[in-house]
Amino acid sequence: MDSLLIKGGTPLKGEVEISGAKNSVLPIMAATLLTSEPCVIRRIPDLSDVIFMTQILESLGATVERLGEGELRVQAKKIKSVGDYELVRKMRGSICIMGPLLGRLRKAKVSLPGGCVIGARPIDLHLKGMKGLGASISIKEGYVNARAPKLAGNEIFLGGRSGPTVLGTANVMMAAALAEGVTIIHSAACEPEVVDLADFLSSMGAKIHGAGSPTITITGVKELHGAEHDVIPDRIETATFIIAAAATNGDVTIKGARLDHLQAVVDKLEETGVILERNGPEIRVRRKRKLKPIDVTTQPYAGFPTDVQAQMSVLMTQTPGISIITERIFESRFMHVSELARLGADISIEGPSAIIKGGAPLSGAPVMASDLRASAALVIAGLVAEGTTQVNRIYHLDRGYEKIDDKLRGLGAKIERVKGE
Repeated sequence: MDSLLIKGGTPLKGEVEISGAKNSVLPIMAATLLTSEPCVIRRIPDLSDVIFMTQILESLGATVERLGEGELRVQAKKIKSVGDYELVRKMRGSICIMGPLLGRLRKAKVSLPGGCVIGARPIDLHLKGMKGLGASISIKEGYVNARAPKLAGNEIFLGGRSGPTVLGTANVMMAAALAEGVTIIHSAACEPEVVDLADFLSSMGAKIHGAGSPTITITGVKELHGAEHDVIPDRIETATFIIAAAATNGDVTIKGARLDHLQAVVDKLEETGVILERNGPEIRVRRKRKLKPIDVTTQPYAGFPTDVQAQMSVLMTQTPGISIITERIFESRFMHVSELARLGADISIEGPSAIIKGGAPLSGAPVMASDLRASAALVIAGLVAEGTTQVNRIYHLDRGYEKIDDKLRGLGAKIERVKGE
């Protein structure tokens, strides 16, 4: 497995371009299964998850053609209904093929998915939504079997223990687009990625209202047609680079980002002393000489995202005083803490909260990434730490950040990818 060698202590300086959103592009690629006509998707990031989704679409019978950098043409003229275990198991996002398959073919057999080990992420709300549309569901030998001679619109509540489900909302929305009648999703996820998918479906001929709010109304149509779409910028990558710039006391201009998708993060960053200067589509990131400790709680959108919690914890190690980060979405999302401790971070876990005593320097050491966002946090920590840090098991990182080592080198970071056996 590849690893990253990072020699820390260099402030990041320069410009960086934000890629298309990973959490948008996967369901949008899956949505191409809803029509036999060709679809063109642009601003697709070069990620291993995108490669896996491409393989899944091809295994289902779709033709996927690369038109240029970040641009794909997908045509699902004739498809089958079975999502193979060997492909689907590689990432949790692949479960989003269930809605399109059920909508178009009225049947789907999809392997239970894999992904990052950050706590229980059951698909019960996905299945509840499909049942609400009239599908019969069974789980046998690791596969979800869904069948529906007829899909009928219904009122469906998708609220869960930790809030709405993003992929569940996407799945139900895609299936409902080809159902008979009107579907109303209550407690729908409000994330920008859900809005992005709804925009793509609307350009295909779907009738969707209320995306971005807790109530989404879908009026089913008989068929959808091909469409073209540009994926929104990745808000989590944006937050990661802002925090990396601030943590290293750098001066970075971020291009192609959407700060309106990150208001809760912006609020906390400015509270701690990070300066964000907006100049049209560009954002200049600097910081005050002394940062202030903060109290952060992760929440469903538009609250502080769980996907930025690990990165923010690294910034707090550089902030004199005591900061508190409380995780309310996933119960096992402090796995990066023990690795940060190897670098000298003073963090204790008390229930759902991490208590961070910041201000002491970090020192380089070998660390092991446990999941996608923990990987990003360890890279930021390596950029800050004195000496050399080796971040191992970075295949997680390649799932969600396009060429992050190249982008960081472009900002002056001393970072090198070491190829594994």
